[in-house]
Amino acid sequence: MIGMVGAGRVGAQAALELASQGVDDIALVDIVEGLAEGEALDISHKISETGVDVSVAGSTDYSTLRGSEVVIVSAGLARKPGMTRMDLLVKNSGIIASVSREVAKQVPGCILIMVTNPMDVMTYVALKTTGFRKERVIGMGGILDLSRFKFVLAKRLQVSRSSISTVVIGEHGENMVPVASHTSIGGVPLTSLLNEGEISQAIEETRKVAADVIAKKGATVDAPGNAIARMAKSVVWDRKEVLPASTMLEGQYGQRGICIGVPIKLGKAGAEGIYELKLSDKERQSFMSGGETIRQAIASLPDF
Repeated sequence: MIGMVGAGRVGAQAALELASQGVDDIALVDIVEGLAEGEALDISHKISETGVDVSVAGSTDYSTLRGSEVVIVSAGLARKPGMTRMDLLVKNSGIIASVSREVAKQVPGCILIMVTNPMDVMTYVALKTTGFRKERVIGMGGILDLSRFKFVLAKRLQVSRSSISTVVIGEHGENMVPVASHTSIGGVPLTSLLNEGEISQAIEETRKVAADVIAKKGATVDAPGNAIARMAKSVVWDRKEVLPASTMLEGQYGQRGICIGVPIKLGKAGAEGIYELKLSDKERQSFMSGGETIRQAIASLPDF
């Protein structure tokens, strides 16, 4: 079973993606009376004629999560137009600490996937609050940034997104690091197709694109839902897919004691491996800047 805490727009979209693909039974939990139940019914009606045979339940009771192999947390306040992810820090840290305690109580053996922003810091809060091993608490951000970078490059180069191989690491925020030095199009290095200025423009566009979506439709929903589903499937089906996600580092990339996005091998045990990339000086500087932003945010957290 897959548990989900938060039945708002992103949580509901992720649940719909997972249910539509028949990945596993789903348990939705939300503190808003009736919301999780309503979303569960709506999703169940949608999939009833698709040949998919999974159950979707909703409740305000955390005990509904019992038996979940994976728990996805998207509860908390969402970004509004003009806000940065870090603007949500104080209020969401309290929410996530409370949610994490309940998850640890009801599902002590689960893999926990954090979505709530600022995601890297909330992953840290969840890790410290649950007391889980670091491999079992991971954050969704890099895989979403990756899809956006591919979109930007495909539009700029007029190629299929499926031709692009790349990775995005670092803070899920203004200091994200689309790794141009490890990006290729059909095997051709990106640096052979775009000059340094054009690459910088593409990276800056990628950093701003989420804010553009929020300004136009109020929230990012579909792309995060798809990214969450991809991560959940890699755990439930033990795919061992290598993808960027936030995890606690212990010296890798020159960082220690923070959660930040890096390439991981994602399977039934969670983050089963961390892969270190050789970065350019500029990429490493951006990565370290993101790490410092996360470190300062952690230091400013109220007691949880």
